Amino acid sequence: MADAFNPLSGNPLRDREDLARALFALLEPLRACFSASGARVVIDRAGAAFDRAAIELEGFSRPLWGLVPATLGGFDTQDWWAIYRAGLSAGTDPLHPDYWGTVGPVDQRQVEAAAIGFALRCCRKELWEPLDAASRARVGAWLMAARDQPFSNNNWKFFRLMIDLGLEEIGFAPDAAGHENYLAEIDAFAMPGGWYRDGPTRQMDHYVPFAFHYYGLLYAALARGRCGQRQVLRERARQFAPDFARWFDPDGACLPIGRSLTYRFAMAGFWGALAFAGEEALPWGHVKGLFLRHLRWWSEQPMTRRDGLLTVGYAYPNPLMAEAYNSANSPYWACKAFLPLALPGDHPFWAAQERDLPAQRDRIVALDQPGLVLRSDEDGVVALSSGQSNTAIRHGCEKYAKFAYSTRHAFSIESDLRAPDTCSLDSMLGLIDEDGNLRVRDRCEQARIGKNGLWSRWQPFHDVTVETWLWWEGPWQMRRHWVRSARPLRTIEGGMAVADRPDTAVVEEASGLAVWRRDLWSGIVDLGGQRSARLLAGEPNTHLLHPRALVPQLKGRIGVGTTILSCGILVTVNPGKGLSLWPGHAFLNRDVPTDLGPDGRLVGVLT
Repeated sequence: MADAFNPLSGNPLRDREDLARALFALLEPLRACFSASGARVVIDRAGAAFDRAAIELEGFSRPLWGLVPATLGGFDTQDWWAIYRAGLSAGTDPLHPDYWGTVGPVDQRQVEAAAIGFALRCCRKELWEPLDAASRARVGAWLMAARDQPFSNNNWKFFRLMIDLGLEEIGFAPDAAGHENYLAEIDAFAMPGGWYRDGPTRQMDHYVPFAFHYYGLLYAALARGRCGQRQVLRERARQFAPDFARWFDPDGACLPIGRSLTYRFAMAGFWGALAFAGEEALPWGHVKGLFLRHLRWWSEQPMTRRDGLLTVGYAYPNPLMAEAYNSANSPYWACKAFLPLALPGDHPFWAAQERDLPAQRDRIVALDQPGLVLRSDEDGVVALSSGQSNTAIRHGCEKYAKFAYSTRHAFSIESDLRAPDTCSLDSMLGLIDEDGNLRVRDRCEQARIGKNGLWSRWQPFHDVTVETWLWWEGPWQMRRHWVRSARPLRTIEGGMAVADRPDTAVVEEASGLAVWRRDLWSGIVDLGGQRSARLLAGEPNTHLLHPRALVPQLKGRIGVGTTILSCGILVTVNPGKGLSLWPGHAFLNRDVPTDLGPDGRLVGVLT
């Protein structure tokens, strides 16, 4: 459904010209937010984990990820470059009121300097050559100060390389040893199959495609020399592409999992980066289809304000789901999706006929590194999940530790863990002690993966241990929890959330419940007869796709000792299919697959 406020709404997004119109429509509302000097962008006065100057620099830098490729592609961007030349000069001038500030160690300014490095490397004539000598000296000195500070030990290492590309282009002295060290440290994050871990942690999310591979492909295309290292980056991207393609469903939605989801269609940046670097990791028609279908999906989401400015949130404005490092300017990292504008119209990416991926009906694929077992069909992509690290970020449990993630059902975050009976707990098992303390799986002590499912061990309380098996039984998600507890507990376990709409109907029985309407079905059933079912109306603005959502849940109690809890979850976009399959829960095979358990393959082994 089109959204009148979304600048992409109504754009067919079928070709290069459509993509250019999308970029300029997205950026035009931002024009009024630039300061008189051009150096800073102010959308609102909300804060972030970094200072005000860095927030406003963020708004300056992030549109460059789109403007640079548009310029390379021959589109008219001259009015924007007049703003950016003035802003670059003022922002690097310590005597100017809009000075961006001195760059310190592990500083947000380093993140934003990467876009400036990219712009200088690719658009020297537009951004650098018209500057006077004094401005050039200030810009170079500010970028060198950013380069020489320590960077965060994760995907940030690539920001140093992007800054170096710009400095080299404008003639400033290279730091070859530091550059090589950062390349080596990036190599140390590499995992089998083209995956990366985001630092010394078992965390693999959208930073793999829209950071590691995006910058890796830019570097492979733009760096001079270092042919062997550039070829390694290309090969990793080629290996990764088939796995990432499985995260996209037929209508273009991508699997929402992990942090920084407010960057939205930056998820398409990987496909654009393949095209920019000339890497046909999949047939060009498939790459083009993945890219454009994803943008079309976003063109239908109410993700902006009335004036067309992007908001913090996912499918709609929702600051509750954000990380501490998200400011009002952060969502413009979505401009990383516009790299294909740099390519001429006769490039194989643009010349190819847009194609769907080969049908993957009922296809189940285990991805060992991120700990996901995906099932893809007309109901979208659903990924059973275990083993990701939950870093110390807001809603980390919800973003990394749920039992399943879905393109069609997304997930909820919780607004008040002190009130367990109001929590959505979709794709989670909540355990509540006698004092009302709620615990969920927040990290796995160990996780193993098989061809059809996962096993994990987790400890919600110091005297409670849970082993969880997740596997597929046809279209059913199966869960079994072996709970060893030294205390009595209440339990709440959630299925998958759906939009709360007036046309929703309920199918209810003693130990199960499903909700359905003409375009979906979502149900959960207890297979041990120990728990009762209920339909929870989640707290508003806690779900990524829907401001109001419903979650089928199971509630029960367990005592001291060992308890086994089992359930099945069925979701489909076809209510007729749901109605026909639902009675079959009585005949489900409840035996855990033999390759799941403590002796299975480890998830995302850290070297």
